[in-house]
Amino acid sequence: MRTDYEVFSGFSRSAIKTIDQISVLSGKVFAWLIIPMVLSLVYEVFARYLFNAPTLWAYDMTYMLYGSHFMLGAAYTLAMQGHIRTDFFYRIWSVRWQGVVDSLLYIFFFFPSIVLWFYAGFDFAATSWDRGEVGISSPWKPIIYPFKTVMPLTCILLLLQGVSELVKSLYAARYNKWPMIDGSMDAGDQV
Repeated sequence: MRTDYEVFSGFSRSAIKTIDQISVLSGKVFAWLIIPMVLSLVYEVFARYLFNAPTLWAYDMTYMLYGSHFMLGAAYTLAMQGHIRTDFFYRIWSVRWQGVVDSLLYIFFFFPSIVLWFYAGFDFAATSWDRGEVGISSPWKPIIYPFKTVMPLTCILLLLQGVSELVKSLYAARYNKWPMIDGSMDAGDQV
């Protein structure tokens, strides 16, 4: 007869590992957005202060790239346990209690808020695509509908990673140990 851990290590383990890998890969890919953002800022500083020729596009590029960088990295941050939590309470709880609290928070707060954010963000992005929306904060008037698409994309990535975290939390709540997904986590390693 298979133990509960062996059951978890089958399809669920593979699915969770795949979701975690998607979050980590997307985080690493989207982290590269920092390079063009910094380059556009550096170019703007040199153009403005050395040549007295400010650009029309640097401000728009900077806020769109930084916003995308920040939002698209959220699922990676969740996978790496990097979001804010009240650690001075959490770290003294048993693994089972951590799993119970995490599960409840994911079910009652995380998923409903992300679903609502997806709904609003999808409508926001779809309207922007339909109108061919451009920015009005500068004379350059860049297209901004790809930037607005970042919101629903972020929600999809967060929902996927949230499923992974919920399954891990439910496992911890039931078995009083965090699951080993890829061999890097053991009973008390994930906090």
